[in-house]
Formats: sequence, structure tokens, C-alpha cells
Amino acid sequence: MEDLIKGLIDVAIGHNANHGDDHNNNNQNSESIEERSRSTWAQVVSGEQDHDDHDHERMTQNQTHHRPNRVEGGYGNGEGSEFSGSRPSYRPHQPTHGSSQPAEDYERHNYNQNEKSPKEEQQENTEGWETAHRKHHKRPQKKVRMDHWSSYKRHPSEQEYSEEMNYVSHMDPSDEEVADYKKACAKLWELDFNRLTPGKDYEIDVGEGKRVHDTEDMAGANLFTWVSDEVLRKPTFSRFFALLDNYNPHEGCKENVTAEEMQEQTAFIEEISRTAPIKYLYKYLNSSGIFTDNYHEFKRMLMDLWFTLYGRGGTAGSSSSFEHVFVGEIKDRGEQTVSGFHNWLQFYLEEAKGRVDYQGYILPRRHGQFPDAETQLLTVQFEWNGVLKSLSSMFIGVSPEFELALYTLCFFAGREDNHIQVGPYPVNIKCYRLGNKIGSAFPIAES
Repeated sequence: MEDLIKGLIDVAIGHNANHGDDHNNNNQNSESIEERSRSTWAQVVSGEQDHDDHDHERMTQNQTHHRPNRVEGGYGNGEGSEFSGSRPSYRPHQPTHGSSQPAEDYERHNYNQNEKSPKEEQQENTEGWETAHRKHHKRPQKKVRMDHWSSYKRHPSEQEYSEEMNYVSHMDPSDEEVADYKKACAKLWELDFNRLTPGKDYEIDVGEGKRVHDTEDMAGANLFTWVSDEVLRKPTFSRFFALLDNYNPHEGCKENVTAEEMQEQTAFIEEISRTAPIKYLYKYLNSSGIFTDNYHEFKRMLMDLWFTLYGRGGTAGSSSSFEHVFVGEIKDRGEQTVSGFHNWLQFYLEEAKGRVDYQGYILPRRHGQFPDAETQLLTVQFEWNGVLKSLSSMFIGVSPEFELALYTLCFFAGREDNHIQVGPYPVNIKCYRLGNKIGSAFPIAES
């Protein structure tokens, strides 16, 4: 075990220490890419310090509201990304030119196909669809206690990990799953044993619906009413939380990864590698011939794929797949806009800190099902640090290991668009490549 942990530390230190030299080429290309609380742990911590893509366009040119509604644009002409559609082998390769389709947030394209004209919407509004008044007060904002996470900064060999998941034979990928990665994605949902139960582990208040370009706040309260304190006792959840304060939220700022933060990354990978979704991911990649090395090298690969720094926003070593997808970034070029940020745990944490202002859910296209407190795939609008994200989609209540396994599987076995079924949800997992790294990955709810 000590040799295994040492290997993970070596790859973490090696990749992060040399990111400035190793990823300058990627950086040149990447400019085109993109409570009521029942929780005893979400308490006010006095004196706690707050730590702390793609061209954009206005959703409507005739907005008279003081804040323009905006979304992220795309990856330009696709420089620095691959859209080959073939299964990639995990071997470093040079980025190639691909699709010019806007990437993050691609959801905008899907919704705009079915948007009504302003005149139609005005008529609709006069027929009973009322605009809510902007709320003046939130419930008292609280700080989340993070002092117990300091133990995760110790050397990974000094950590106490959960027991290995008993990997019984029925959890091996079937021939049908190996032949069709979409079935493998569906299997990951079944294997997410740490997924939370709405009403038992947490409660959300989705508020009222809105269209993407609407500027009114349609949420009378925070999205999360409460989250059980048992959530932080789940090892993978707790270690995931501990990673979220390791990043500068501004896109072009060079990241300074400390030895302690690398140890947190290594410990997180070690923890999730003991769970069913990650073990299944390894078995699938191995059975498919995509990644044929041993489990030790598999964990090193996950560390490299998700945490190695690359360039974004004109600065080398300023971003990573983990930061963009799970934490989020603020693009400061032109008018500020939020990029990435597709994770519910980050949303909950930032909302508890008062940094996220939930604005309401996006009305479903056509006659899709309206979300409620039981929904575990949600398309929302919110402000983060005062910057608007017009459209963002995220799973609710799923485990960190499920999302990381799902996006990794789509990255290696899938394509840019991955139309799959996970549990009761038809969803398109958008997965964009930045060289041999993940440029962005997120779900889009489908009708």
C-alpha cells in the first residue's frame, strides 16, 4: 500500500510541478475552448477566511434590465480539442482541429431551438404566467465548518480509508456493456451505492421556472433547504468537499498547487478507487482494451486526467479538468461569466457560504416533466460571486465517484454527444476534449 500511495504522490508532484513547461502548447490552443438547516455541521464559523469559456454573447440584444443575461460561448473553431468520435487510447497526443459547434454551455443551443419570440412570451405572460418579484432577503447565510478537513492534508499513507468494496462477479461489465458504452453508463447509476435519497438525505426547493433570457429571480429561497450531516460522514463526499477550496475562481489566474493540496488529491483518488463505480470503470476500460495497465497505473491515470494543470484563459497552469467541471471558473475577458460549475456539492457549499444565489430552474423544452423536490437532474440559473450563469445543468444527490466515473467513461469510450439513459433520466453527456484532457463535461436533460 505504501508503494502504491507513493506512486500516486510521485505522479501528482511530477505533473503539477512541471505544468508550466508541459502544457504551454495546450495553453495556446485553449483560448478557443473553453436553511432552514437540519445539518449540525453547516454552522456559522466566525472569522473564517473566504478562499478566494469561449466567447460569450448576450441572450437578447434588447434587454433593458441593468444586468445582461449571458451564457458561455464555444470552443471557437475547435483548436485544442478532438471530436473524432473514436475510442481514444490513454496515450498523449497532439490536439487536432474539430467541430466548430459551441461547447460550454451547449445547453443554450438546445433550448434556443425551442425558444418563443419575445412577442409570444409577452402574450403568454398576459395569459397567466406571472413574473415573481425579486426577493429582498435570503435566509441567514451560514458558513460550513471545514476545520475537520485539515486531517486530509496529511500524507496519504497516514490517512484512514474506507474498506475496499467487495467486488462481486455481477459487478463485472457484461458482454453487452462492453459492446455498448451507453449500457455501461447506465450500469454506473445502478452501482452508485452512495447516491443520496431526496427527502431522507436532503431537501431542495426548486422555486419557479423561467426561460434562459429572463432576468427575474424566480426562487424565493435557496435551492437546498437542508442536507443531512450524515453526508459529510461519507468518505468520498468529505474528501471531495476538502478539494473545493484549492482553486482560484478566476479563469486566467495561475494555480499554485501546494504539497498539502496534492496530498488531498491523492487521498481523494485513493478513496474513490475503493468504490463500485470506479472499480467498474477500470474493469470496463480494461475489458474494452482502452486501458490495459494494472489498477495502480489506473489510479495514476485518473490523477493525471483530472488534476494535471493546463492552460485556459491565456495563462499556462491556470486550470484543470477537475476545477472546470466540478468547481467552476469565472471568465474575466469582456463581461464576466461563469464557466463550468456543474456539481451539486459545490453548489450546496457555495450557497451555504452565501456566494451562490439560486435564481430558479429553466423551464423544460416542449412538454418535458417539470422538476420537483424529487428531481435528481436539474437545469438551473444562478449567480456565483455576483456573476450570472444563465444556464447550468447538474445531477443532484449523486456521489462524486459516480460523476467522475461517468465523465471519464464518456471521455474514453464515447463522443462529444453521449445520449444515454441513467436511472429514469434521458440525458446527453457533453464531453469536450482539450488535447488528451477533459476540457469540459456536463449533463443536458433531454425530453
